[in-house]
Amino acid sequence: MKGWSEDEFKNRELMAPCGLYCGVCAVYIATRDKNEKLKGIMGGLYGSKPEETECLGCMQSGSNQKLYGACQLCEIRDCVKSKNLYSCHQCEEWPCKLTDNFPISTGNRVIKRTIPIWREKVAARGDEEGSVDWARSECERYHCPECGEPLFRGAQRCRACKSEIADRLDGGFEWLGSGDSVKDIFGKK
Repeated sequence: MKGWSEDEFKNRELMAPCGLYCGVCAVYIATRDKNEKLKGIMGGLYGSKPEETECLGCMQSGSNQKLYGACQLCEIRDCVKSKNLYSCHQCEEWPCKLTDNFPISTGNRVIKRTIPIWREKVAARGDEEGSVDWARSECERYHCPECGEPLFRGAQRCRACKSEIADRLDGGFEWLGSGDSVKDIFGKK
């Protein structure tokens, strides 16, 4: 599939516990592709320096991690780990206040859409194959409906053909609540 590899679909480090698949995150894509311009844009949006705007998936293990600052502070990620799960799709308490109160509107909409899909795919194909199918379906979703070029979650317009696509995917980007930066919001525990 244009934009992603089969290895990315199988990579559990990209399977964010909240359902915000890291493979379609602009910070991940900028890091993977070494795209300094996109890192700068995303850093400006999220309130981080371009050199700090790097991530290779929120579920990375080991000491050689590139984990974005906001992801390091994520209460959903901490909650899932504390329950010895790897995703909210496995949790009997989902949805919960952590997912309901996710502070970024696009992310909030995606979480509510994607966890039920992940559950359905796992129920139909088992955890391993169902999770890979879920990751693949997220990447399939993020292609421009006009020209077919790959997109990232939260994109407002296609970089290739310039079509407005936000309302066809996840809607516009806005904070739920105050005008704080990602660090301000996720740093509040």
